[in-house]
Amino acid sequence: MELGRLEYLQALVTEFQGTDSTGAKEQVLANLANFAYDPKNYEYLRQLQVLDLFLDTLTEDNEALVEFAIGGLCNLCLDKTNKDYILEANGVEPIINCLSSSNEETVMSAVTTLMYLTTTQSRQQTTALPVVECMLRFSLSASRRLSNLATVFLEDYCTPVQVEEARNLSKHTAVGIPLPKD
Repeated sequence: MELGRLEYLQALVTEFQGTDSTGAKEQVLANLANFAYDPKNYEYLRQLQVLDLFLDTLTEDNEALVEFAIGGLCNLCLDKTNKDYILEANGVEPIINCLSSSNEETVMSAVTTLMYLTTTQSRQQTTALPVVECMLRFSLSASRRLSNLATVFLEDYCTPVQVEEARNLSKHTAVGIPLPKD
């Protein structure tokens, strides 16, 4: 007998919550993040509270778990209902915290997620001064992928005034967020 989509996703969530094995948790979260890519799964993932699972996992010490959780959120936030949920659940702050990761994939997903989450209402949060400063530093990264993405963020999501303010501020402050390792 083949499990239905909802039952299969439920089994993954149950396995994630029930295992003590780090490797198993990473594998399951990677699978859930991949399922988050398909709009057919959005409703099921909401029903199973996978958005909360991803948001909660952003604060873990395990870099692989954080990478898969932010990747899953990045996949899910293209949907308006999911986007609204993440914004209402105060998800922007833990996503911004992922910008300080040493893992480039995590940082790339965090920047992309912030782009997808930017609305008229959330713009003040997603393009706050520390975020713009961070994007200015990322735009100078040796990683072409990261510098290009940060440049798009600065050009398409920030006002020239915000960018100038961040430039002026970063001349006078110690840089806090390190660039991710290649």
